[in-house]
Amino acid sequence: MAPLRERSDDPVLPDPPQGPLHVARARASFPWKELALFWEGEDMLRFKKTIFSALENDPLFAHPRGSRLFVEKYQELNFLRCKRLFEYDFLPAGDMLGSLPKVLALIECLGMYDWSLAAKFCLHVLTFGSAIYSSGSERHFKYLPKIFSMEIFGCFALTEVSHGSNTKGIRTTAHYDPTTQEFIIHSPDFEAAKFWVGNMGKTATHAVVFAQLYTPGGRCHGLHPFLVQIRDPKTLLPMPGVMVGDIGKKLGQNGLDNGFAMFHKVRIPRQDLLNRSGDVTPEGTYVTHIKDVGQRFSESLGSLSAGRVTIVGMSVVNLKLAVSIALRFSATRHQFGPTDEEEVPVLEYPMQQWRLLPYLAAAYALDHFSKSLFLDLGKLQQGLLGKDRSVRQAELGREIHALSSAGKPLVSWTAQRGIQECREACGGHGYLAMNRLGDLRDDNDPNCTYEGDNNVLLQQTSNYLLGLLARRDQGGAHIESPLKTVDFLDAYPDILGRRFEGSSPEDLLDSSVPLAAYKWLVCYLLRESYQRLNQEKRSGKSDFEARNNCQVYHCRPLALAFLELTVVRRFHEHAHQPGVPPPLRAVLRRLSALYAVWSLSQHTALLYRGGYLSGEHAGKAMESAVLALCAQLKDDAVALVDVIAPPDFILDSPIGRADGELYKNLWTAVLQGNKVLERASWWSEFAVNKPVIGSLKSKL
Repeated sequence: MAPLRERSDDPVLPDPPQGPLHVARARASFPWKELALFWEGEDMLRFKKTIFSALENDPLFAHPRGSRLFVEKYQELNFLRCKRLFEYDFLPAGDMLGSLPKVLALIECLGMYDWSLAAKFCLHVLTFGSAIYSSGSERHFKYLPKIFSMEIFGCFALTEVSHGSNTKGIRTTAHYDPTTQEFIIHSPDFEAAKFWVGNMGKTATHAVVFAQLYTPGGRCHGLHPFLVQIRDPKTLLPMPGVMVGDIGKKLGQNGLDNGFAMFHKVRIPRQDLLNRSGDVTPEGTYVTHIKDVGQRFSESLGSLSAGRVTIVGMSVVNLKLAVSIALRFSATRHQFGPTDEEEVPVLEYPMQQWRLLPYLAAAYALDHFSKSLFLDLGKLQQGLLGKDRSVRQAELGREIHALSSAGKPLVSWTAQRGIQECREACGGHGYLAMNRLGDLRDDNDPNCTYEGDNNVLLQQTSNYLLGLLARRDQGGAHIESPLKTVDFLDAYPDILGRRFEGSSPEDLLDSSVPLAAYKWLVCYLLRESYQRLNQEKRSGKSDFEARNNCQVYHCRPLALAFLELTVVRRFHEHAHQPGVPPPLRAVLRRLSALYAVWSLSQHTALLYRGGYLSGEHAGKAMESAVLALCAQLKDDAVALVDVIAPPDFILDSPIGRADGELYKNLWTAVLQGNKVLERASWWSEFAVNKPVIGSLKSKL
């Protein structure tokens, strides 16, 4: 790894400001700048610094953000800020496909500033733009320059009032009229109105609308995407036949205008069908190169996997911000001590370490998983664009679908729980809106719902795993996949015969031990789920009923355990690779072990029930290992935060500032919030000696 090329006048990684946190940083066992360089790479560090510096130095971004703004003002500012991003052109359109890590980094930087802004930008460019690029053909590419010039502004309209997760139940229709060579887009009733669509509320001019495609004769060919103009770009007035508006205030992300739309026999040209998976001839004949209806449906919704992978990254960002705030606070907040005269930082308490440090380890483990999954998705997209119809390409698509379908639930739920723990670990100060933990909690919350309800999505992953085992049992086929996430299942019977042989905490201080336990756990849950499913079917239940009856205690934990195993394995391999610089090996391996043991400890009952663990010493060893790893990482916590935390302007939390001047920063923010220190104008009307209650009564 080459050393960082720094400029003295503009360092990529400036030294943190002096302050109370300097003492905590001095105790770190590793050089934080070297870890930042290893974790991100120099080009990525410079790219992020460019974005952060531009936002900090631009007055347009200096205004308040989040819940401190009225919704109307917030949405107005958000649109202006989004427009400014295109002027900066941080990542030109031609560079996006060739630099997927920078795409993820751009999303991360914008999200760290404000998720309403990141969502608005990404829905327009990445979701709307990518849908046209990946689901359309050359006849649609004329729209791409208009996207980047903001000549048009887009949204992705799939969800309806009465259907979200069940996309096959979408009721918007697109009937083809061969006499005019047009599709007629129609919403049969309010339940079929497009709903929750980001950017649609006030600013979108065009939408990728998913509708059931009908050809003459009334035959339905399933769900297909259409490009539909919904507003006049010059006036933003609705197009004829389109009823469109904003759905109202939400729990979070209120800078984003989520909207609804109903279509009354809106006609669009035949060419505005995004036709990569299927097309209609001028005469009205449906043509497709994909004969399998299920595969065609999956390809039509291919962009959803990309959305779920992106949400994984978004959730990781929220967790990183929350642990950065909470750990800096905990290192400078002094409470109690061995004597009345001596108070110690709350981070010195094992309870605070146990509450926060596993989430710090999770932030690192999940960050690495998110980046690797994004690269995997890039390989899939390249194959799709290159019209790769190979068996391996199809298998890769199924594997990434399974990973993203469990990845979104695991990471969004981990962030949800982590942010709440961070909020509580900061006491009353964590409840102050200015310290941002509330906004992070509210802005992360929709990650658990959009692009598929988490509990529903997990069924996609368990179905994938059950299908692999069924094929193995029925035909003796080897279990393997392009990314090798399921290859271990080929040794399924052998793994089930293994048992945990250690009994001391030291046996669990390397992530290879919990990794082996996770392989057993996934095999055990897969066997139990498979047997339960077959038992339900033998009892006369339909496939629909049988699968529903297997979810709660079988398929759901199976999908989550499989994804946790994948995260643990990828982080273990990353932390133990030969290229890790020697000064970083110990801290990365401790993070890997802590995440692995902490996650595994949540399945202790299953490990005992299945016989992998036996005797009380094994369970106690797991608990002791978590506490031991927390104690070992405690002195590294602030330096580990410095690696993942953005500049103070972006983090926007007085209690999380890099200098650690906890009370000075908090007091300054309080005064700025009040602005005027004099008494309120209504107070001065009361006489000094007049009882307040009496004065109020006289006013009334």
